[in-house]
Amino acid sequence: MSPTFSQQFLTALRRWWKEQAGQQGVAGASSVLAQELWGFLRDSTPARRRRRYGDMDYDWLYRVNTTSGTVRWRERLLGVFHSAYQPTDPATFREMMAALPIQFDQFTFVDLGSGKGRTLLLASEYRFQTIVGVEILEELHRAAEENIRAYRESTDRGGQIAAILTDASEFDFPETPLVVYLFNPLPEAGLRRVIGRLEESLLKAPRPVWVVYHNPVLEPAVSGSQMLERVSRTRQYCVYRTRAAKVSPETNSNEGRIIRDWESRTC
Repeated sequence: MSPTFSQQFLTALRRWWKEQAGQQGVAGASSVLAQELWGFLRDSTPARRRRRYGDMDYDWLYRVNTTSGTVRWRERLLGVFHSAYQPTDPATFREMMAALPIQFDQFTFVDLGSGKGRTLLLASEYRFQTIVGVEILEELHRAAEENIRAYRESTDRGGQIAAILTDASEFDFPETPLVVYLFNPLPEAGLRRVIGRLEESLLKAPRPVWVVYHNPVLEPAVSGSQMLERVSRTRQYCVYRTRAAKVSPETNSNEGRIIRDWESRTC
């Protein structure tokens, strides 16, 4: 049985409060909470809602519903404690993919916090082996599944897309070369858990991984990784890749060799 909204809300609030109070103290957490709730109320006005419909061009083209304008107040309120849903601009996404010097058909694409699935549909324009979307909010996950079905019917793409309903900070990364896409999917503590799980996965199965971070407001959570190095940055995004020398301990050069072998075949 799916959890009720009240259960989801209380779980998200408790987790958020524990992390924020631990980082900033009770006074700091209270101040941030007040700001977030004020922002939610401000964005609930009719004028703000109309503005969220400004991203409809992609939806009209492919007969899907990925706009943020139709997200219900419940999911927007939950987004205060997870991450607010915002679809990726198609032109920006294509620019980010152009920044990756890889053969896409050798990689799995993973979108953490995939929302209603627009980025998954955009990724299907490339020849990724598999495209995986991870979303914690059930309503957005169901919308993504519907959008994937509609997209497949209107195009000849999307057969390799899979949508998963789970917490991104608990997601087990596939043991294949990866492109990991982040559009501020989590608060800082959750993002650090994601990077920690990615590092554990790299130690277990060394392989090339590229991290594309859109709107990198929490970049220190990524740049602090000893296994990733930043290779490019613009005002809108930054790109990281695995650092073979860091992944391979001095006592075991085999991991670094595996990564270099992958790179020689894919880059």
